[in-house]
Amino acid sequence: MRKLEFGWFLPTAGDTTAYGVASAQIAPSLALFDKVTAAAEAAGFEYMLVPVQTACWEAWISSAMMVARSKRVRMLVAARPSYINPVLLAKMIAAFDQLSGGRICINLIAGQSEQENASEGIKWGKEERYEIMEEEVSLLKLLWTQPAVTFDGKFHQLKGAQVRPRPFQQPHPPFYLGGGSQQAWEISAKHSDVHLFWGDTYDRIRDNMAVIRQMAAKHGREDKIGFGMRLQIVCRETEQEAWAFAHELVGHASEAQKAFVKERFATSEANRRVRELAATGEVIERNLFTGITRVRPGAGIAVVGTPEQCADTLQDFIDLGCHSFCLSGYLHDEEAERFGKWVMPILRERNLERMLAA
Repeated sequence: MRKLEFGWFLPTAGDTTAYGVASAQIAPSLALFDKVTAAAEAAGFEYMLVPVQTACWEAWISSAMMVARSKRVRMLVAARPSYINPVLLAKMIAAFDQLSGGRICINLIAGQSEQENASEGIKWGKEERYEIMEEEVSLLKLLWTQPAVTFDGKFHQLKGAQVRPRPFQQPHPPFYLGGGSQQAWEISAKHSDVHLFWGDTYDRIRDNMAVIRQMAAKHGREDKIGFGMRLQIVCRETEQEAWAFAHELVGHASEAQKAFVKERFATSEANRRVRELAATGEVIERNLFTGITRVRPGAGIAVVGTPEQCADTLQDFIDLGCHSFCLSGYLHDEEAERFGKWVMPILRERNLERMLAA
């Protein structure tokens, strides 16, 4: 069985305790990033997810800075199709990997918003972006493992390209992907080390894992692809406190904010699914809350409860076959500290041989 791993989130767009309340907002800053990263390391998290959206600080610069200012945590950084020439991207990742001693992993993101992509000069539609992603990931792997690469693809042509140095991690850093479309699943099946699901019902996660594993088998990777969950956490000493905070977090968001989230990210299959889940009710499984999905894009399904309840919910996903958990919560330094103090020991006791941080 795969070792369990836990990742935390670096809030490069800032932090909050209540969406829609100006006094509750914390602006992004080096001091905030230091505080969150230090809390995550102390709690036993192995990696940090560094986001990419218009509101976020640039991910590669932020990641390099935080690796230099921390001790052991890895950075999960996005490689977005057509943003960076693949030869330069291969050099960037290899240099980062060598200089940090293997503290990078790669998050494959095609982009959740067509408007955002257009605003940043990306002319390709969603389907083409996934085609570009597949070509670029294939190129990265070639560039890291072959002495010279000549390539004639649909989007890229190379003649004798070389990359120095080779990555520290062999044969290359791990790939993560969290998309919900069939195209995303195809790329995960062929290339990913971890497919990260957003929160969903247990039956849906179980069925999707089976489908992706079958797709991976066509590439001889049925046993190589792993699965994980991207979830929010609201953990408090009592269940009443946890639910009170969860409702306060989302209770002040304006209708304009909710409409923006719904419309701006309408073409994303993963965002469509969480909106569908939210329409069914506030809770989709025991202690799984849909409310955050209404006020922010992305993986907003939250585990809400006491330390024991949070551990039970995560254990349910572990028992389904998930081994990687990419988590976040508000405030990010305080929630990381609570998770490390209250939830991690329960999971460690239940899964001692599988806990990478144990």
